[in-house]
Amino acid sequence: MKTIANLIAALIVATWVTAIAILSLKNVTPISLKFFTFTSIQIPFFLAIAFSVGVGIVLMALIQPLWSLAGAKRNSDDDFDEDDFSFNDVRK
Repeated sequence: MKTIANLIAALIVATWVTAIAILSLKNVTPISLKFFTFTSIQIPFFLAIAFSVGVGIVLMALIQPLWSLAGAKRNSDDDFDEDDFSFNDVRK
């Protein structure tokens, strides 16, 4: 199963690299990015896309271990016995 996941990840990365290569050949017109009132310098369109994809890959690589930690904690909380919550031990 891990081999299939690695194959799918490699295909996704290869598709992105191919798309960026095609865009770099077709779109060399300079653009400027705007965020609220800030405006960037003029950069080629393909460079903006390549930078965005690179930042996304790095952020997902950093966030993914946090998801696995959260999942492990959630699974460890579910390890209780039914006897821990029985109400049959009522003494009169």
